[in-house]
Amino acid sequence: MFHTAILIAILFIALAMLGFIYRAIKGPTIPDRVIALDALGINLVALTALISIVLDTNAFLEVILLIGIIAFIGTVAFSKFLEKGEVIENDRDR
Repeated sequence: MFHTAILIAILFIALAMLGFIYRAIKGPTIPDRVIALDALGINLVALTALISIVLDTNAFLEVILLIGIIAFIGTVAFSKFLEKGEVIENDRDR
C-alpha cells in the first residue's frame, strides 16, 4: 500500500514537472518563467526524495540538498536580475 502511494506521488510530481516545463518554455512573461523554474527545482527535490524512499537508500540526500541550494540561488539571481538588471553589482560603475 505504501509503495503504491509513493508510485502515485511520483506520477503526479512527474506530471506537474511537465506542466512547469511547458510554462518555463511558453512564458508569457519572464517572472512566470522564473517561478516555473523554481517550482521545477522544488519538484525535482521531491522526486529525488521519493526515489530515495523507493530504493531504500540515503545516498541521494546530498543530491537533494545540492539541488535545493542551487534552485534557491538561481531564483534569487533571477529575481535580482529582474529587479535591477544585473546580478553582480560593480562599484566601478558608480
